[in-house]
Order: sequence, then C-alpha cells, then structure tokens
Amino acid sequence: MARENGASAREAAGDLLAAAVRAPAPDAADNRLVARIAVGEAPREVFALPALEQHQIIASDRHGFRHLARRSDGDPPVAAFFEALTEGESMALGALGGFADACGLCADAVRDHEPPAGCQACPSYVARPALDAEPVDVVIARTADFAAWGGHCATVAHALRTRYAFPGAACAFFDFFAEPAPELTGLARAAVRYGVDTSRVTPRLAHRYGRLLQEYELMFWATLAK
Repeated sequence: MARENGASAREAAGDLLAAAVRAPAPDAADNRLVARIAVGEAPREVFALPALEQHQIIASDRHGFRHLARRSDGDPPVAAFFEALTEGESMALGALGGFADACGLCADAVRDHEPPAGCQACPSYVARPALDAEPVDVVIARTADFAAWGGHCATVAHALRTRYAFPGAACAFFDFFAEPAPELTGLARAAVRYGVDTSRVTPRLAHRYGRLLQEYELMFWATLAK
C-alpha cells in the first residue's frame, strides 16, 4: 500500500507541474520585443536596459528564494528547491557581467541606474508570495514561469549570436536560463510530491501565482520595448 501511495503521489506531482506549464497564460506572441529581437529588427541599443534591470531583479529574486528556503526549513524537499534557486540566481548574476560589458555598461552605470516600474513589477510580485504563500504552491508557479522565461531567453541568446554578433560571453546569461535544468526539475517534482503527501498544495492558487508571474514578465518586456 505504501508503494502504491508513493506512486500515486509521484503521478500527482507530475500532473500538477505539467498542468501548471500548460495552464492558460499570456500569449508569447504578445511579446513583440522578443519577436523583433528574433529577426534582428530591434535596435542594438535596446539591450542595455535589460542588462541594467537584471542586476536589480536578480538581487530581489535571490532574497525572495532565500526567504522561502528559510520558511521551508522543516520541509527539506521544499527547502532544497529554493536553495537551488538561490544558488542559481548567484550563478546568473555572475554570467550577467559579460552581457553588461558587451553593452558598454560600467559599474557606475549599474549602481546608479533608476529602474522603470514596469521592469520591476515582476520581482516585486515574486516577493509577495515569498512572504505569505504556501511554498509548495510557489514551486509550481515558478516551474510554470521558468518554462516561459526559458523560451524567451533561448530566443534572445540565439539572436544575440546570429543577428547581433554578440560574443559568447555576452550570451552566457541567457544561455543559463535557456538550457534544460533536469536537476531543478527533479527537485521541483520532489517538493510537489512532498506537498501532495502533506496536503499543502492548492492548485488554484499555484496556477494564479504562475499566471500573474507570466503577465508581469510580459510587462517587463513591454516596458523595455518603450
């Protein structure tokens, strides 16, 4: 019976994650800036702003993931997922340097940058469920959002090389998010399985968080386009 229950929990976790990724979300076609970048129609100058913004976004997201890991201290599979995200944000920040350099940005420009609200709406919302949402629901929401974000990053990384002749070091930031992350997927499944076993999953809220994250992400790209 225990073996059957374990298999059932694994299946439920996989179904929840798959449903979150498939859930209705903003149409990728609405991301006109990424579409223009893909065909080389966006001006090269457009890349400086995301390079500046991501320094602040990563710092904010890393704090949020670290807080979720602390909130999940008594739930090891959930904490492991957010600890991995925290480490990943640190790695992404390191990769961001090459992109900023290719955009001609110095440390002073990064430090003194004043962000537009539309670019910071997404990390601001990330902080909200980090404070009061059920962490397992956030695991599901982040998995759905990463699928969309990773697709955008793959498109941008390819265009940087083929349309804008950026060097490899400048593409490393987007490559990092575009590449498959089987270890993170495994951690997400383990965390959600734990949530199913302990009755801590609310699919309706998890899908809402994921949908809003993706809508705020589109706001980020739309603000860059302006």
